[in-house]
Order: sequence, then C-alpha cells, then structure tokens
Amino acid sequence: MKLFDVYSLYEIEPVRGSGSYVYTSDGTEYLDLYGGHAVISIGHAHPRYTEAIAGQVSRLGFYSNSVENSLQHILAEKLGRLSGYDDYSLFLCNSGAEANENAMKLASFHTGRSKILAFDKAFHGRTSGAVAATDNPSIVSPFNRTDHIEFAPLNAADIVEQKLRSGEFAAVIIEGIQGVAGIRMADDGFMRRLRELTRETDTMLIVDEIQSGYGRSGRFFAHQYSGIRPDIITCAKGIANGFPMGAVLISPEFEARKGMLGTTFGGNHLACAAAIAVLDVMESENLIDNAHTVGEYLLDELRQIPQLAGVRGRGLMIGFDIDGAAADLRRRLLFEKHIFTGGAGTHTVRLLPALGLSKEQASAFIKALKEILCTHLLPYRILAHCTT
Repeated sequence: MKLFDVYSLYEIEPVRGSGSYVYTSDGTEYLDLYGGHAVISIGHAHPRYTEAIAGQVSRLGFYSNSVENSLQHILAEKLGRLSGYDDYSLFLCNSGAEANENAMKLASFHTGRSKILAFDKAFHGRTSGAVAATDNPSIVSPFNRTDHIEFAPLNAADIVEQKLRSGEFAAVIIEGIQGVAGIRMADDGFMRRLRELTRETDTMLIVDEIQSGYGRSGRFFAHQYSGIRPDIITCAKGIANGFPMGAVLISPEFEARKGMLGTTFGGNHLACAAAIAVLDVMESENLIDNAHTVGEYLLDELRQIPQLAGVRGRGLMIGFDIDGAAADLRRRLLFEKHIFTGGAGTHTVRLLPALGLSKEQASAFIKALKEILCTHLLPYRILAHCTT
C-alpha cells in the first residue's frame, strides 16, 4: 500500500524537537516559526507535557465516554478559569472540524433553524458541514454543497444585518482571526456589532478560535480584544500541543440532553492529560504574556522592512505580504536559513510559532529574512534599503 498523495511536502523530515526547534536525523537544527499549522503551543517535547502523557498512558490510555473520567472535569475547571469562561460547559472531541460541526449542530438544535452565515475566505474544516462553511470551492465536493450556508463579506455589518433580519439563520460562524486566508482580522467594532445583531435576531454566535485561540493572539481568545462573549467557542490545534483534540465551549443558555452530541475518542484519558499539561505550562510560564510581548516586537520589526507590505496580526499570529512568490521566499528561509514558516495564497507568509518563542529567536528570524530579501536572486529586492 502507498499513501494517498494529497500533500505537497518539503524534502525534510524532522525526527525530534525541543522548544521552538526541530531536528533532522543528521542533527540539523531548524527554527520552527510555523508549529505545524499553529498546533505547537508550549513548544516541542516540553518535559512537563511528555511526562504527563507518558505517565497517563502507563496507567490508562483510553476508555470510552460510558464511564466517569475525572480528567475531563479537571480540564474543564482549568480551561474555564484561564479563559474567563468558567460558567460555560465543555464538550470534548477530536479536531477543529469536529468542534465546528458540533457547534453548528448545537445552534440548529437550539434555534430550530437550518441556515448558517459564514464569511468570505473563511476556513472552518474539511468535514461535511465545516467544509460547506469554508469559502474555498476547490475543496467542497458536490456532496458537501448546500443551500444551508451563505457567505457575507468580512466587516460588512450592513450585509450581515440584512441577512440576519430574515430570521432564517441558526448561527453566524466567524474566526477570531482568519488564519488560512492569510491573517485577516475582523474589526473589533464589527465583532461588537455582530454580537448585537445576533442577540437582536436570536441567532447564535459561534467564534472559531481553532487557530487563533489558546493564547496565540496575546489573549486567551482573539475575540476577547473586542470585549464580546459568543454563545459558542470552538478550539483545537494548540489545545493539546499536537495530540488530536477539539473542544466546544457552550454558554449556559444551552440545555444538554443525553445523546444530542457524542464521540468515541473525544476527551479520552490520554488527550485530557495532554491538554491539562498544556494549560499548566501556559499558566506557569506566562506564555500568553510572552506571545503578546514577542509578537509586538516581531510586528514592529517587520513593519520597518520596506520590502514587506500589509504586516498584520496579533500576538504570535502574524502575516505579511511580498511583491513576489511567497513560496520562493519560504523555501529559501527553510533551506538556506533553516527556518520554517507558513504561507497563504501567492504572496503571504504566516508566522505561527510556539508561544514561548524568545525575543532572541525572533531577532534571528528578522536578521535571516533581511539577508534573503537583500540578495539579487529575488525579484522583490529594493537595493536602496539593502546594505549587504
């Protein structure tokens, strides 16, 4: 058997990691500023994390959701306290797409309505309902297409209001910061108006914090910059630092009933041990504050590089554009400077490092980036600003 060939791969195989670095079998060190799509939150192979997983699997790795699991309650308490949502309920699953599926399902159950409003360039996952709410026709099959999903332009409050006043929508789903789209941010004022409109029309507000949550933005959740409280929040990626897990935070107005949601593997013992360790490390090492501080440093430094445009982001969720192929720049950063970065579209580079990234590591990236931008091999060189 061979692998189903759907991924574009770099000719590099990391075999171990430590903090913000990964290493190949020959010992070559790479600075990881992408974290496997914003998954690595507390750093690769953090000792507290590896000890928690090893200890748990030596006792009990899995049992289904047919028995008590005290680890789920410990996780719920810690997550509620650190996020500021201790009055919400927690449903645990296995991925971000699954979290969004359950969020939209809950909204439909609660309102009795069938339509969902999403936004242009949104990405909410690749499973049936989640991909239908994703604005990328190339990954939506005929089976996934549905009249139950509509899209509106991001930050267009008047268009959103017109749609919601119809009374047809169970929910609006919006990313805290659009990640796959290239770090597109909803205005704080728009988020507040969206909260008002959803309340006025009895529409549920779902904020997808799968990529932007868990401290990445410099707040626990990116939507907290706007001061709103959604009806439902979805999480994954950084929640367990690479162990498959997703979560749905559900406001008190929702009433649970037996069997309305369910999963075989969600919230298993091993996943909970990993997620508890992540929160413990985030709290003890002040990683959210670090993400804010180092993120501000990176944003300031990037904005001073004249070859870059549209520098944007919050915390350690950063994007910038170049006048050229971002894929070429990223490949040179990887193979010449040994730095992993992410991309989006033709011209955008994304930075999604571990939350413990140091200022020194950020500075090393800035130095490497400037060196590459000032070589004659790239079309976006601006000679007047290059000293090498």
